[in-house]
Amino acid sequence: MNVDPWSWIAPLVLLALANGAPVLATRVLDGRWSWPLDGGIVAWDGRRLLGSSKTLRGVCAALAATAAAAPVLGLPVATGVTFALASLLGDAASSFTKRRLGVETSGRAFGLDQIPEALLPLLVCYRPLALTPADVIAVVVLFTLGQVLVSPLMFRFGLRRRPY
Repeated sequence: MNVDPWSWIAPLVLLALANGAPVLATRVLDGRWSWPLDGGIVAWDGRRLLGSSKTLRGVCAALAATAAAAPVLGLPVATGVTFALASLLGDAASSFTKRRLGVETSGRAFGLDQIPEALLPLLVCYRPLALTPADVIAVVVLFTLGQVLVSPLMFRFGLRRRPY
């Protein structure tokens, strides 16, 4: 098995941007443009479809950040946008599942909080990123560990509302 840790840099940067840009946009823009993606729809179980933390502002921030970073990483803008869309879709699927399980908005669900939003874009963009299956696994593990380690720091610096 040939594993090249250097091939993990671009996907890790894109993951950090796709998931970090919405958090930063929330802090910078406060309540502006915070229209919920689910439109406030309540599902059959009496809970919001996605929750209030999934916003159009976050989608725009993630798309802009990954689109801007892609050329710097030697990738087409379209790859950055596709990566962000897949990551956001994975994050929305995670939020949908967490709401059905009764986990409150921004509540913690280890694995479910990290794996869908990391795995889906890596699977969708594995060819343009030249990833192997081992690379995909390694990046998901590193992203998961990184998110667990960085979240308390983001809370300490006022970028997150919760320490996880």
